[in-house]
Amino acid sequence: MSLARHVDPDEIIQSLHGLHMSSSGRQHVHSQGGTSHITPYSTRYASKQEISKFKIPHNGAPADAVHQMLKDELDLDGRPNLNLASFVGTYMETHAEQLMFENISKNMSDADEYPAMMQMHARCVSILAHLWGVQKGERAIGSATTGSSEAIHLGGLAMKRRWQEKRIAEGKDTSKPNILMGANAQVALEKFARYFEVEARILPVSEKSNFRLDPELVKQNIDENTIGVFVILGSTYTGHYEPVEEISNILDEYEERTGVDIPIHVDAASGGFIAPFTHAKVKWDFSLPRVKSINTSGHKFGLVYAGVGWIIWRDEALLPKHLVFELHYLGGTEESYTLNFSRPGAQIIAQYYNLIHLGFTGYQQIMENCLSNARLLSKSLEATGWYTCVSDIHRPVGEHNFLGTAATVFSKEDETSADYNPGLPVVAFRFSDEFKKEFPHLKQDTISKLLRAKQYIIPNYPLPPNEDSIEILRVVVRESMSFDLLDRLITDICSTTQDLIDNDQADLAILSKSKDTSTEKEYSSSGAHADGSTQGRGGKRPMSEGVHRSVC
Repeated sequence: MSLARHVDPDEIIQSLHGLHMSSSGRQHVHSQGGTSHITPYSTRYASKQEISKFKIPHNGAPADAVHQMLKDELDLDGRPNLNLASFVGTYMETHAEQLMFENISKNMSDADEYPAMMQMHARCVSILAHLWGVQKGERAIGSATTGSSEAIHLGGLAMKRRWQEKRIAEGKDTSKPNILMGANAQVALEKFARYFEVEARILPVSEKSNFRLDPELVKQNIDENTIGVFVILGSTYTGHYEPVEEISNILDEYEERTGVDIPIHVDAASGGFIAPFTHAKVKWDFSLPRVKSINTSGHKFGLVYAGVGWIIWRDEALLPKHLVFELHYLGGTEESYTLNFSRPGAQIIAQYYNLIHLGFTGYQQIMENCLSNARLLSKSLEATGWYTCVSDIHRPVGEHNFLGTAATVFSKEDETSADYNPGLPVVAFRFSDEFKKEFPHLKQDTISKLLRAKQYIIPNYPLPPNEDSIEILRVVVRESMSFDLLDRLITDICSTTQDLIDNDQADLAILSKSKDTSTEKEYSSSGAHADGSTQGRGGKRPMSEGVHRSVC
């Protein structure tokens, strides 16, 4: 959640009146009470008085008028289905939406009051544990969370406590815990380290490492104070899976040599609902003994609306007992290990609905469709000669370099994800080297801005530090990206690029001037680009010092 500053409503409203309200505009004859009206637009808020923004009004307003005004303002938002920047789902089936609406008032903290909902929660934990390869004899344990951020914090905290308990039992110092992650890590991982006082060893990524955690750097940076390694199953920058098995082998060898046992927590925010279902097989889950806990986002490729994540430990012995609270509340007793207390229960029900309704084959079909569409988009972009993809799910297994514009789009009729590099259905692309040589004055972020005029939200941002000279555009191909929409997107990217080529540099300069000048933006965010920099740049600190991870 973004930080927001207090706003002095009197000062703002007075300035707005002085700026916008002419004397003639204040002489309309309207009911001051605002309760007598014919349509929502005939109340005092239509032209005589602005809606209260920073201070609760003395008198209320009719429900239909307020609904219409808020609806009109929200029309200025982007279209969720065309928000191709986000991993978070924007579509659910009607029956799932109906279940959510029917249970929207249920609170997950009221376990005794809603036992059926809690049983569905327990079933989801069990289903995910089995899906992620929990081994026979292990007693997996887990919980729903508000998202992967909370789940990552819980997984990291459990690793820290286990490390502390072991060190204390051995009579060793516990003052310098550290945790490893790649510079491509989503912000939640760095937040854990900062909030829970763990040194974050953020390892540089490079083209050589496919812009993901480099196993060689892991080998060089672990020590007896390392509480664990965050390994990401699906980088938010480029969609690459990090090599969980390779890192696990490195940690196995280190333990054999030193006796130091370093666990892995897999951040499978997106990949946790993709890797188990696709034909592209990769070893990443509880089949590796080194993997102790896994998180995922139900509201990403779990196909639920925003508000649910999951954290699973392969065995209850891995969850330190003193982190678990026994709650005697509202007539019952329950064990709790969460950062939040009250939280919505409707998303849990929707998650269970999806798991039962779709089943394994349903999820498999959806994920294979997403990957197929992402491959088609990738190959189409590279076929223009204007773009090169940094992501590589469209390249044959083991091939990570651009194969040229003559590369075939489909290698065979019945191809699946098994024929290609595993990863998320993400297309990260940039201007090709040839394009930049021919049109050096054209800026890549202009493509993002021109596509926004067509209602597509496609971000342009730099790669992590050490590779931040490279900027990429990124499209997340979700379930709702139909073949028809994909066809239109490819057409619009190509026509937009052609328009950019055909127009003079001076004609496009105005695009760099656009910014949000609203009062809310001025007071609620400190992320302004005072230096006029492009998307993903600017701010008060350089990327190497700030929390700069890409959003998801």
